[in-house]
Formats: sequence, C-alpha cells, structure tokens
Amino acid sequence: MPTTGPSDEVRPPLPPFNRDTATRKVRMAEDAWNSRDPVRVSLAYTEDRRWRNRAEFPLGRDGVVAFLTRKWARELDYRLVKELWAHDGNRIAVRFTYEWHDDAGNWFRSHGNENWEFDDLGLMRLRFASINDQPIHEADRRLRWPLGPRPADHPGLSDLGP
Repeated sequence: MPTTGPSDEVRPPLPPFNRDTATRKVRMAEDAWNSRDPVRVSLAYTEDRRWRNRAEFPLGRDGVVAFLTRKWARELDYRLVKELWAHDGNRIAVRFTYEWHDDAGNWFRSHGNENWEFDDLGLMRLRFASINDQPIHEADRRLRWPLGPRPADHPGLSDLGP
C-alpha cells in the first residue's frame, strides 16, 4: 500500500490556529495515533517533514511508517492522551501521556511534549518529541478503554493529574 498521498491534499483545520482549531487538530492527531495505523498517521505529514522522536529521525513518510510499525510491535496495548499546551499561527505545542506494556508484561507510562509546525495545507512539516518512560504496575494504569480512540467522556490529561 503506498504511503504517500497527493501533494495538494488539504488536512483541516488549517493555520492560523485559534484555541478551538488547535484543540481539534490535537484530538485528530490523538485519534490517529490511537488507531495504531502507521499509514494513516503518516498521511498527516508533509513528504519532506522533519521529525525527531527521542533519538530517531525517520526520513519520509515511508520512514514514519517503518518507525511506527516498530514502535507498536514493541509498545503493546498502546493508549494515548494528548492535550493542547499552546498555539500560535501555524505552530502547536502538545503535552501527552501514553501507556503500554512490553512482551514480558511490564507496563510503562510515557510522558512528553511535542512541538508541531504546519504548512498552509494543514500538513505537519515539523514534529519534535521529547519523551520519558516511567515503569508502572498494571493496577496503576489510568488509560483504560477498549483499543482505538479515547472515548469522549474519558478524562483528559488535566483531569488525570501528573
């Protein structure tokens, strides 16, 4: 399956962002990542986008697909919550938490921040993520919903606490 879309694809909401459109863009990204579909996620980015995810710098949409395929093969039962931190023009800052376990059953809560920049068509051209992992017990999980998008009535990060 090809991982590239048409170069003139438009991905609303478009910059410049206000609080409402930035919040919607963040939720759309969260839903895409919770799908754990690497191709779907990759189509939100420009062909020439720049990424930093921890110490990895995936190249092109195919690089994003390969990176996410490896990630979700290792990070099992992945569930993510993102929250708008700030926005200005074509930039959005996000904080997030996700929970996952490895193939040995060890659970983790990963916390981080992302800085995003979008082109005029609403595609993300820059994504810089800083992430820290915290071992947790399964009983201490906070993100408990069936795999897929977070239900609308599930608490967000501000409600869940640190």
